[in-house]
Amino acid sequence: MAHVTVTIAGRAYRMACDDGQEEHLSRLGQEVDARIDDLRKAFGEIGDQRLSVMAAITLADELSELRRRHRVLEQELQSERVRLAVATQRSELAERTVSDAFTKAAERMERLARELGTSPSSDVGMG
Repeated sequence: MAHVTVTIAGRAYRMACDDGQEEHLSRLGQEVDARIDDLRKAFGEIGDQRLSVMAAITLADELSELRRRHRVLEQELQSERVRLAVATQRSELAERTVSDAFTKAAERMERLARELGTSPSSDVGMG
């Protein structure tokens, strides 16, 4: 287990994290610290605890919005998958229909060719 010291609102906090996550945790601490600084600039010195709560709420709000967007995108993706499946089925059906039409046309042409080849008029002009 690794340890990282993050500084938020001027206070250092030693935190544990999984090995390899040190840089990520440091960036998260920097983001929280930046939020608190932004809130301090906007609202003045209203107390560290209040600023921390406000920063947490703004981050939670952003997280909530991102989760909502993620759900919407997942639903859109699912709809697109359904549309793709329907389009694929239609394409396969159209392909079979065209193939069947060509097969039937070829069979008719062969039948007509046989009929023409065995008819008395097929000897006209030959020989």
